[in-house]
Amino acid sequence: AEAGGSGCLADDMGLGKTLQTIAFLAHRFEQDSTARFLVVCPASLMYNWQQELEKFAPVLRSMAYHGAQRKADWIIDEQYQVLITSYGTLRQDIEQFAAVTFNTVVVDESHYIKNPVAQITRAITQLQAPFRIALSGTPVMNGTVDLYAQLNFLLPGMLGSKEFFRREYAYPIEQQKDEEKAVALQKMIAPFILRRTKEQVAADLPEKTESILWCHMGHDQRMAYESLKDEIRGSVLLEIEQKGLQAGKLSVLAGLTKLRQLCNSPVLVKDADLFCEDSIKTDVLMEELKQIIPQHKALVFSQFTGMLDVLEQALMKHRIVFSRIDGSTPAHKRQELVNAFQSTDTNASVMLISLKAGNAGLNLTAADYVFLVDPWWNAAVENQAIDRTHRIGQTQPVFAYRMICKHTVEE
Repeated sequence: AEAGGSGCLADDMGLGKTLQTIAFLAHRFEQDSTARFLVVCPASLMYNWQQELEKFAPVLRSMAYHGAQRKADWIIDEQYQVLITSYGTLRQDIEQFAAVTFNTVVVDESHYIKNPVAQITRAITQLQAPFRIALSGTPVMNGTVDLYAQLNFLLPGMLGSKEFFRREYAYPIEQQKDEEKAVALQKMIAPFILRRTKEQVAADLPEKTESILWCHMGHDQRMAYESLKDEIRGSVLLEIEQKGLQAGKLSVLAGLTKLRQLCNSPVLVKDADLFCEDSIKTDVLMEELKQIIPQHKALVFSQFTGMLDVLEQALMKHRIVFSRIDGSTPAHKRQELVNAFQSTDTNASVMLISLKAGNAGLNLTAADYVFLVDPWWNAAVENQAIDRTHRIGQTQPVFAYRMICKHTVEE
């Protein structure tokens, strides 16, 4: 920043990129109390950013600029030092954002802008800021061209035009395996990229890190949720009125279960006309898994076998190899699946498990990531699920994520 450049923080997932960035923004604010910052991230991470800012840098007041109720003049409201928005919202409101000069712009999960011709990439390059930060545990997902758009946002012109970059670097490195070109590109970009892997800092990490993965429903899923909630509330109140509170208790539990299923996927709510199959949790989970596989293995828990069916379809679509254990898996078959998953020879990087079938007794230390797709009323059951991998024999730090839909009964 002092040299007038910009940079990419590419530490592995779970090593505190968000916290390092907040520390940097607080430092910038100390230097200039009029400074305003913009954070652009996937919608599912907006509230996580807000929560972390409140916790670690309360001096920086933040606002999530998102949703149908947003007003353009909030962008210039100076009582908020940090404006947090999603990629989709930024694309829609780019004219208003581009009219403001921010002290620093942070692009989280910057592989979202890896395609140089995508609308969101073109929009993001219009933002005005003397310093820009890209955050991504996986800045290169498919090839060297992934780097181009991200670095072109950080340091416009440094890598030349897209055609020049393809001709001079991408093609020789990927097609001709030209080592000299690879070393030259590495040298050029090295001063602007900071990267640590989980293995490098394992000694400094706690054994188990637990966090919440906030999921923000899209319009259709949100409308389905609100409509079901109103319907359940009406029928529960009517039943209590007619049969008394005691008789109404079962309806309350049944209604809560339906709402929790809808948070996972509307497909799970069988007897309701919801006309929506969107599942924000499935989308968020696939993005997370694509970042950590094949270097790591993950356990994915849900108490609804119907949700495991939905996730199976998504994993097949994304060509992620998985195995599955639920209540219908015979005991001898379970151990075979566990042994295969634990083996280094297996291709399966993900194990889908129903919470009832896999919350005890299984030893799955090959995994170091755990995703709890839906919250369970009993925290002990969740902890038992996490401890399938966080137990004796585990040599790596474990990262556990609880997936929760914002503004729902889950929260």
